Amino acid sequence: MANKNNGIIVERETFEKDGKTYFSYFIKGKVRGKEVKVAIVPPDKGGYTVLDIVFGSEMQAELTLTPYEIKDDSSGRVIKGNTYGVRSADTETGEIYECKIKPYRDSDKTLLNMLLR
Repeated sequence: MANKNNGIIVERETFEKDGKTYFSYFIKGKVRGKEVKVAIVPPDKGGYTVLDIVFGSEMQAELTLTPYEIKDDSSGRVIKGNTYGVRSADTETGEIYECKIKPYRDSDKTLLNMLLR
């Protein structure tokens, strides 16, 4: 199944902690007229280095969706969903850089699903 882009942008901003500067990653949007901010993280702690590479010097990258279906053999139930990623292209070479991401909390997952409707 191919990656899809829904025109949603993942952004990042800096914050300071213990005298060091870090990035936080998020998606902004509106749900029923209310401004929301969905926190995004890499699937593991080492993924922050990969995210830094994907974003490069930019503060935005595109969200990608990869649909999946899993069939539970015992119940026959089909579970559908999306895996998420962030993608950018190098402006000089055109090379594509990608990294998997996930919503930080269950509430972020719920908000992201609302934004994607």
